[in-house]
Amino acid sequence: MATTAAGSGHSMGAIAEVTYGTTPATPTFVDVRHTGTSLGLSKSSFESDELRNDRQIQSFRHGNKSVAGDISIKMSYGSFDQLIEAALGGTWDIGVPSAGIDQLKAGVTRRSFSIERYFSDLDVPEWHRYTGCEINTFSLSVAPDAIVTGTFGVIGQDTSIGTAIITGATYPAATTVEPMDSFSGTITEGGGAIGTVTSIEFSLENGLNPLFAVGSDTTDRPSIGKSRLTGTMTTYFQSKTLLEKFINETASSIILVLLDPAGNSFSIELPNVKYNGGQPDVDGEGEISISLPFIALYDATDDSQVVIERNPV
Repeated sequence: MATTAAGSGHSMGAIAEVTYGTTPATPTFVDVRHTGTSLGLSKSSFESDELRNDRQIQSFRHGNKSVAGDISIKMSYGSFDQLIEAALGGTWDIGVPSAGIDQLKAGVTRRSFSIERYFSDLDVPEWHRYTGCEINTFSLSVAPDAIVTGTFGVIGQDTSIGTAIITGATYPAATTVEPMDSFSGTITEGGGAIGTVTSIEFSLENGLNPLFAVGSDTTDRPSIGKSRLTGTMTTYFQSKTLLEKFINETASSIILVLLDPAGNSFSIELPNVKYNGGQPDVDGEGEISISLPFIALYDATDDSQVVIERNPV
């Protein structure tokens, strides 16, 4: 009886491409730590509309290929630096703003990857390979008494399946640092510490759009839209302060610092945010919370709508 693949036998690796859609020779795949993925191939389809007196369908054809899906993660220090850099379109600035700390801002540099999914427990192991993969979305979710989770949304160009590694490919071991949690970090809002936040979520979207043309069933390199970063912060309702920022359209700022048990820190600063909602709804006799959706805007001082810093122990 054939073996059924299980998630416990699945792994994933990524290698940056020099040429879009082409896996480098003798690649060194970086292990992508993940909790799940939906990355795969889909196709458009065409069903014949010819009419027959026996009521049967004459033909069915496949159309353009679409490679897309999500990679779900537990946020850990140093494990996703390449993918986060690609999502922002910036470049890690080493030793900035000070020695030992690296900084990343939003930019216009596009990066693509070849991503490989390995099904190790099949009777004949398989490597599913996706080329031309770009990071279309990146999100993080921070909730009380929980590990910080995230998702990378991928759009790619093409796929293939192999039953052996690419000639000369190597697979360094994954990072082993512990994931970051919600109870060790800090949140600063408008320049002051805030200890009443019950959840905060960020979502960065790049607006990648596949481009299909006559004569090819795969996309040319997708077009790209604006770097749009939105989110929602939910807090216990204790005063009018945050609500008035929404009512008066007052610009503010948010800084989230995440820590792991070893003390490595990962800071996300949104220097110019505006809230576009705020309602202290009541649902029963318990505590009242206020949900504040926001959008991060370009900040002239930082020259970016987001500034990320990594600071190892």
